[in-house]
Amino acid sequence: MTTSKHNILITGGAGFIGSHVVRLFVNKYPDYHIVNLDKLTYAGNLANLSDIEDQPNYTFVRADICDFDTICQLLPQYKIDGIIHLAAESHVDRSIKDPFTFARTNVMGTLSLLQAARLYWESLPERYENKRFYHISTDEVYGALEMTCPEGRTSEISAHEVYGDDFFRETTKYCPHSPYSASKASSDHFVRAFHDTYGMPTIVTNCSNNYGPYQFPEKLIPLFINNIRHRKPLPVYGKGENVRDWLYVEDHARAIDTIFHHGIIAETYNIGGFNEWKNIDIIRVLIKTVDRLLGRTEGEDLNLITYVTDRAGHDMRYAIDSTKLKRELGWQPSLQFEEGIEKTVKWYLDNQEWMDNVTSGDYQKYYDDMYSNK
Repeated sequence: MTTSKHNILITGGAGFIGSHVVRLFVNKYPDYHIVNLDKLTYAGNLANLSDIEDQPNYTFVRADICDFDTICQLLPQYKIDGIIHLAAESHVDRSIKDPFTFARTNVMGTLSLLQAARLYWESLPERYENKRFYHISTDEVYGALEMTCPEGRTSEISAHEVYGDDFFRETTKYCPHSPYSASKASSDHFVRAFHDTYGMPTIVTNCSNNYGPYQFPEKLIPLFINNIRHRKPLPVYGKGENVRDWLYVEDHARAIDTIFHHGIIAETYNIGGFNEWKNIDIIRVLIKTVDRLLGRTEGEDLNLITYVTDRAGHDMRYAIDSTKLKRELGWQPSLQFEEGIEKTVKWYLDNQEWMDNVTSGDYQKYYDDMYSNK
C-alpha cells in the first residue's frame, strides 16, 4: 500500500497482540486514523491502551464482529480502506469445552467482516484500489510436526540440530487438531476464497506463540509468572515435552506493520522466531527468573511444578519457518528469547495492579457498566 493517509480498522485491538498493533500504528502513523473495534470479552481490556487512548488519530468502538449490520455501518462511517483482523477466540482449552463460540467468532465473525468489506469497497468508484484485508492466523492450523530428537536441548545445540529441517512453511498442508485450530483454518479458507471469488485484496499470516506484556493470564507465561510469585502450583500438561516456537509480541506487531504496507496481495507469510523450547524448559527458566528478580534463591520454586493429565488433541511440536518473510520483506525478530523473557517477567512483576484487576474480573464489570449506560 502507499504511505498516504489511511483509515484502518483493527479488530480485537484491546486484546494482547491487538493492543500492541494498535499502539504501534497510532504512534508511528499520526496521519492515519486507527479505529479499534473490540467486543471487550474477557480477553479485551482497554487498560492495555491507556497510554494512547487520548491520541487524536485513535477511535475505540465497542462492537461484535459477528454483528454484520453494525460492521456494514461502521466501514463507510469511518471510510475504512484497510482492515487488520486480529479478533478471535484463541485459547485451546476453552475451545475444547465450548467449540460453538469459537466457530461463531472465528468463522462467522471473519465472514461478516469479509462480506461487509466487499460490499462497501465494491460500492466505491475505485473499488478495491489501495484497499487491503489482512487476516492474522496461527501456526496451529498446520497440525503437528515430528520430534526428530525429542531428548533435551542445550544452549550449545541449535534448534535446527535438535529438531531437524521439519518446519511449518507457507505451503504446508492444513491439518488442524483442536476446535480452535479448526475454526482458524476455516477462517483462513474464507479469506482466500474471497480473493479468488471476488478479487478482494487479502493477505494471510500464520504466527507462532507470542509472549510479552498485556497477555491474558490464562496463557502459559503470564499464568506461571503470577503463580510463581504467589507460590501456587504450576500445572504442566503430560511431561511438559511439547515444543513451541516463541516470538516476542512487539516483534509480531512489527511484522504486521511490514506486511500490511509491503506484503503482496493473495500471499501467505509465516511469522516465527526460530526459537523452539519445550514447555518444561520454559517453565524452569520462568521459575529461575522470577525467583531471581524477587530476591529469592534462584530455582527454589521448582517444587511448584505439578504434572497433570495432558489435554485432548495436544500437538507435540510447532515450528515456523519465516524465511520467506525475511527474504522478501526484510523482517526478522529483534529480540533473543533470553532478553525477551527477562523484559516480560519484569513487566508482570512491576504491573501487579494490572494482573490483579484482570484476574479478579473487575475490569469486565467496569466496561459492562460503562457501555450499558450509553
